[in-house]
Amino acid sequence: MPCTTILVGKNASYDGSTIIARNEDSPNGQFTAKKTIVVHPDEQPRHYRSVLSHVQIDLPDNPMRYTAVPNALPDEGIWAEHGVNSRNVAMSATETITSNERVLGADPLVAPHKAQGKPGEDGYVPEVPGGIGEEDFVTIVLPYISSAREGVQRLGSLLEKYGTYEMNGVAFSDVDEIWWLETIGGHHWIARRVPDDSYVTMPNQLGIDEFDLDDALGDQEDAMCSADLREFIERNHLDLAVENASPFNPRDAFGSHSDSDHVYNTPRAWYMQRFLNPYDEVWDGPEALHGPMSDDIPWARQPERKITIEDVKYVLSSHYQGTPYDPYGTKGDEHTRSMFRPIGINRNNHLCVIQLRPYVDEANCAIQWTAYGSNPFNTLVPLYANVDDIPAYLRDTTGDVDTSNFYWANRLIGALADSRYKDTRAAIEQYQETCTAAGHAFVARVDARVAGKTYADSTPILTRANQEITGLVQRETTALLGKVLYISSMAMRNGFHMSDNG
Repeated sequence: MPCTTILVGKNASYDGSTIIARNEDSPNGQFTAKKTIVVHPDEQPRHYRSVLSHVQIDLPDNPMRYTAVPNALPDEGIWAEHGVNSRNVAMSATETITSNERVLGADPLVAPHKAQGKPGEDGYVPEVPGGIGEEDFVTIVLPYISSAREGVQRLGSLLEKYGTYEMNGVAFSDVDEIWWLETIGGHHWIARRVPDDSYVTMPNQLGIDEFDLDDALGDQEDAMCSADLREFIERNHLDLAVENASPFNPRDAFGSHSDSDHVYNTPRAWYMQRFLNPYDEVWDGPEALHGPMSDDIPWARQPERKITIEDVKYVLSSHYQGTPYDPYGTKGDEHTRSMFRPIGINRNNHLCVIQLRPYVDEANCAIQWTAYGSNPFNTLVPLYANVDDIPAYLRDTTGDVDTSNFYWANRLIGALADSRYKDTRAAIEQYQETCTAAGHAFVARVDARVAGKTYADSTPILTRANQEITGLVQRETTALLGKVLYISSMAMRNGFHMSDNG
C-alpha cells in the first residue's frame, strides 16, 4: 500500500518508549474501510491460503493472541496491517517500497500465474501460486514471535522459502528494540536495528542508506540479512560504491532514484525531518542542504528534542504546512500547491501509533493509538492491547456508510471539511486537542487502576477501560460531525439570505 512510516527509538521518544507508526493508504481512486479486532488463538488459521497469490502455508499450532487492523471487507484477504501480540511484540506491515531493474532482473518477484485451460484439455497449464505479501505478513508472523529480532528472523525465513510478489518494508518492535526489514527482489532481504537515539522516516522508497554486511552475516548486533546476500551483490554487480572504503549503501544498490520519487516519496521524508530537526540545517531555498527532491535524505537521524505522540500524529497528518506546497495554504501558487503528494492524504485508511512503555507492568505496556480516515481531520484513540475485545465503534466497520462507527464518521468529516478547510479548522483542532488530552489522562488513570495486577487479571479491566475512552471519542466525533455539517451546509451555493417568517 502507498503508506508513510516513522519509527522512534527509545532514547529519542519523550518517555523512553519504542514507537512505531504508519499510515495505511489506499491506491489512488480507492478507499478501503478498516476495523480493529482481537484475534484469539482458536481463531488463528492453522493452514493459511492467500486470497491474492493463492500461496498456502502451514502455520504453527501455538499462536498467541494479537490485535490487528484488517480490511472491513474480506474480498482481497485479511490485510491485518498492525498489531501487538500477548508478549508485547508489535508489527507494522507494510510500507510498499521501490527497487530497480538490476535487482528485479537478478531475483524476480514471485507473481502468481493463473491456470490456462481446464484439467484434461490439451495444453492445460495448472495455476502457479505467487509469494507472500502485505495481505499475509502480520497474520503469518506476529502470533509466533517473542521479540522484534524473532520477527525479522521469521519473516526473513518465510521470504526465502516462499518469495514475495512485491517490494515491502516492515517494522518490528518490543520494549527494547525496533527493527526495520526491507525486501530485496523476490527472495532477499535486509534488516537494520533502529538506533536508540534516533528516528527513521520512510516514504514509499527503499530507505536504508548504510549497512554493515559483516555484522549482518556475523554477530547480528545491528543488522541481519538473507544468508547469501554478499554473493548476490557481487554476482550481480549491485554495489555502486566508487571507493571500497565507502559503507555499503543499499539505497543505491537496491533502490530507485526516479522522477516519480521526487514528487511522490522524497518530499515526505524532507518534510518530516524538516519538522523534527528544524535547526540542524537549512531546509528551504537555494542554500538548503536537502530539498524536497533530494535523494540523500538520511534514513535515520537524531531529533533536536524528544519526540511525542503528538509529533508523530502531526508529521503523519502533514500536508506541507508553512511551505508553498500546502494544498490548503496561501503560499506559492496553484502549481506548487499540487506539486507533491501529501502525507495526510484523502485516501488515508487508518493510522496506528504503537507505543511500548518500559516503565509500567507488562500487562499495560502496549498502547495502540488508532485513527481512521484522512489524518488532517481525525484524532487518535489510545487502545490498550492486552484485551479480549475491541469496542464496537472501532470493530464493527462494514462496507455501508454508517456514522455509528469511527471509520465512516471520520471519512464524512474529512470529505465535508476539505472544501471549507479554513472555516472548519478551529473546530477540528479543538476536537483533536480535546480527544488527545483526554487520551493521556485516560492512560494515566487506567495505569494506576491496574498497577501491580497480573497480565491475566488486567485483561478484563483494560477491555472495559477501552470502552470508556471510545465512548468519549464517539461523543466528540459525533459533535464535530454536526459542526462540520452545519458549516458546510451554510456554504452551499444554493443558499439564499431571504427567508419567510412562516
